[in-house]
Amino acid sequence: MTVIVLTNCPPGLRGFLTRWLLEISAGVFIGNPSARIRDLLWDEVQQYAHQGRALLAHTTNNEQGFTFRTHDHAWHPVDHEGLTLIRRPNAQSPSKAATTPQKGWSNASKRRRYGRS
Repeated sequence: MTVIVLTNCPPGLRGFLTRWLLEISAGVFIGNPSARIRDLLWDEVQQYAHQGRALLAHTTNNEQGFTFRTHDHAWHPVDHEGLTLIRRPNAQSPSKAATTPQKGWSNASKRRRYGRS
């Protein structure tokens, strides 16, 4: 089983994928092509996605039973002791308002949130 999810990609790419896969929802394609065809489809997706994002998930013979690839996603797959996990980007640095107590808070509330400093 192969699943390809496209976001913000050209309509021509979606049309190309419908030759090999079934589009079950806008930008979501599923099917069962051979590994060779799947890799060729993924090469085409990477080449023609332009500013869009793409995700490929397919079954394989490992502990999880599947693997996935990403194109221009902020989240990236990372191998961790044989398991593929998703690494999310770090949250933006906390704003100054989150690190300094707000006016009107009780002293006990400030100590609980920011420590005894």
